[in-house]
Amino acid sequence: MHRVGTRYTFPALARRYYRKFLAAAGHDVLVEDINKVPLATPRWGASRTVALVPHLFGSTVFQEAPLPLAAAVWLAERPLARLYRGVPFQAISESTADDLVARGIPRSLITVIHPGIDTNHFTPLPGARAETPLFVYLGRLKRYKGVDIILRAFAQLSDHTARLEIAGTGDRRPALEQLAASLDLGDRVRFLGFVSEEEKLALLRRAWALCFTSPKEGWGITNLEAAACGTPAIASRSPGLRESVRHLETGFLVTHGDLDELAGVMDRLASSRSLVESLGAQGRIFAEGFTWERAAEATARHLAHIVSSGV
Repeated sequence: MHRVGTRYTFPALARRYYRKFLAAAGHDVLVEDINKVPLATPRWGASRTVALVPHLFGSTVFQEAPLPLAAAVWLAERPLARLYRGVPFQAISESTADDLVARGIPRSLITVIHPGIDTNHFTPLPGARAETPLFVYLGRLKRYKGVDIILRAFAQLSDHTARLEIAGTGDRRPALEQLAASLDLGDRVRFLGFVSEEEKLALLRRAWALCFTSPKEGWGITNLEAAACGTPAIASRSPGLRESVRHLETGFLVTHGDLDELAGVMDRLASSRSLVESLGAQGRIFAEGFTWERAAEATARHLAHIVSSGV
């Protein structure tokens, strides 16, 4: 992009227009949502910047994106400590905070504020639970989400009345459908595609358990949505996910990629509706502590502290 013979890069243009915006609006703080590619906003001229980090990909990006793009994202995350020296951070989980510390961000500069859910929308509904064991996956159908792990473990279940419903879209659906066919799962597995919010709510209410087996997440909000509906979750003991499920209280945490362990937990739930109900009841109590109102209030306090303290 050129203007009067001078080349402007995107960051240069962003800084230029941001300074005009800041001067006109008189904002106290700039919040940057660091999502995939950091924008180096501390160099934009703001008096105060807060870096909001939901999730850092790290090496997991190589499991999904083409090599050139994956390398670009991985490299963009490397200089965080240098680009954001002295900048306060807001992370959505302790796992993300630990990731930032490992990259050189002082723990004293990181505040963890978990996301919320709508606990008035996601609620249990008496009588909605399926009569026979039903496991569900809800999310994108991408390679790094590990939906193939769920399918392979489900194929080991001793209870052949159990069913699996997979909701979501993504480029891995054809491969996952082929895998289900190769495992001879027949009509015990259904691919629902995109579901509406109301269909999503009904799915979480009728499930015996939600399954979430990715190697790394920022938090795992679907686990909380299921808990709010009184449905336990089975999740990999992965960064992020291990915080949104309380092992043996709101669900189960299993070793990522361990098919026998995952299948064993699914069998355990399939054979005990009372365990499903017990974990679901405790999950509802757990989920009630994660509202958007609480998250908003905590964020407002954090920003007010930054402005008042002159960090």
